[in-house]
Amino acid sequence: MLPVLQWLEEQQIPLSLVISLIFLLLFISNSNRAAPKTKLNMPPSPTRLPIIGNLHQLGTLPHRNLQDLAKKHGPLMLIHLGQCPTLIISSADTAREIMKTHDHIFSSRPHISFPDRLLYGKDIAFAPYGEYMRQTRKICVLQLLSTHKVQSYRTVREEETALMMKKISESCSLKFDLSKTMISFTNDIICRVALGRKFFGDYESGERFRKMIKEFEYLVGVFNVGDFVPRLSWVNYFNGLEKRVVKNCREWDCFLDGVIEEHVSKKLRKDGSGFGEDGEDFVDVLLGVKESSIGVPFSRDSIKAIVMDMFAAGTDTSFALIEWAMAELIRHPHIMKEVQEEIREIMKFKPKVEESDLHKIHSLLQLVIKETLRLHPPGTLLLPRESLENTKIQGYDIPAKTRVIINAWAIGRDAVSWEDPEEFRPKRFLNSTIDYKGRDFELIPFGAGRRGCPGIMFAITTLEIALANLLYRFNWSLPGGLSGQKLDMDEAYGLTTHKKDPLVVIATPHLIKT
Repeated sequence: MLPVLQWLEEQQIPLSLVISLIFLLLFISNSNRAAPKTKLNMPPSPTRLPIIGNLHQLGTLPHRNLQDLAKKHGPLMLIHLGQCPTLIISSADTAREIMKTHDHIFSSRPHISFPDRLLYGKDIAFAPYGEYMRQTRKICVLQLLSTHKVQSYRTVREEETALMMKKISESCSLKFDLSKTMISFTNDIICRVALGRKFFGDYESGERFRKMIKEFEYLVGVFNVGDFVPRLSWVNYFNGLEKRVVKNCREWDCFLDGVIEEHVSKKLRKDGSGFGEDGEDFVDVLLGVKESSIGVPFSRDSIKAIVMDMFAAGTDTSFALIEWAMAELIRHPHIMKEVQEEIREIMKFKPKVEESDLHKIHSLLQLVIKETLRLHPPGTLLLPRESLENTKIQGYDIPAKTRVIINAWAIGRDAVSWEDPEEFRPKRFLNSTIDYKGRDFELIPFGAGRRGCPGIMFAITTLEIALANLLYRFNWSLPGGLSGQKLDMDEAYGLTTHKKDPLVVIATPHLIKT
């Protein structure tokens, strides 16, 4: 119960009020109890409390606590989050059942109130399964995130990488916050690709925009008790969350309306590309989508929602992956030295790594990326799914409207699939065909099936160009001569799981002979 008590204290909710409410709800639920139903063969479950179910067992790092519960009750486990029966999937075999064998049944999303409000109920990531989700996802896959489109943003990535290298060079031999630098790098890329240009201007307006993005990402992933115990949704008026959601909705609505008007007011150039320093951006493409061509309503709110999806998925995910990869390499300097030697040997006298060079340095760098995705998937718990109909999984009855949470973090550390799963060992992939693209269920950082992330290539390409240049151009250490093994690797849970503390490092230039 300790995490619940801490949460109540943080939200300034009197414990006596909660106890009184629980007794009232127990009285109501007992008085309205329905006639007993046919007993189902349900998956194993931990003991739950009245009203809140197993919510108190999630703690501040749910992926870790759910892994501990799964070790006791099995990789297919049923818990109750308030009034929501929820399957917890913690192994590759059970994930395959959900995301491949029965993908057509588990392809929907439960209603989650904050994302629904912030994203106008018209985005792709949180949308229930249906024609709107299928058609808008098709737009993203074919017109925004196709191989051709991702390659067309090469100039953006290379220019922003060069700017990042310049910033780091200016701080050489001094300790600086690499995490903050990475946030700016990924934000700038998404801004240019999605909106056509950076929307920072001076320092003050830039900070406001970054705070707006950070607040949005927090609110999309924050724990909302009303989603699990609807009768407690009033709590958000006391803890400030309701006010913050309304404010962030208003800020984004005003900002995106201005962006769209700016695009509409600019006449398309004769070559067919749209407004923006980088040619046709996401907003240009989405403005060209007609309802008649996709067969479902597609409004201005749809454009806003999809653009916001890109910020939520593209900015935070790429930043977190770079941060974790660099942290692990600093903790394992012998591995970092191997990767650096390979890159430097191949690049020789070139001043920087360009995207056209990445295929040459694919070997060890790719192994590091795979191992980082295994140990630190950006979304430790994949976005929840919901069953569309009654079904059976491994002999257990699963009723319709059951939520499903896939613990990608636990699957990546499952001793059944991985030898020494807690160790950072990139070379484990040397003779392995396992990949992260959704075909191998031992490694599913981006999900799989109908609800797999369509932006894998965009995220990985950004990660590759950033890591290759960071490792080629600089040597890395911790301030004060601190050993890499002393680096704090504690996590901060959210929609994307980051390092709890920023990665503060010292970069020393690598002398490139010309």
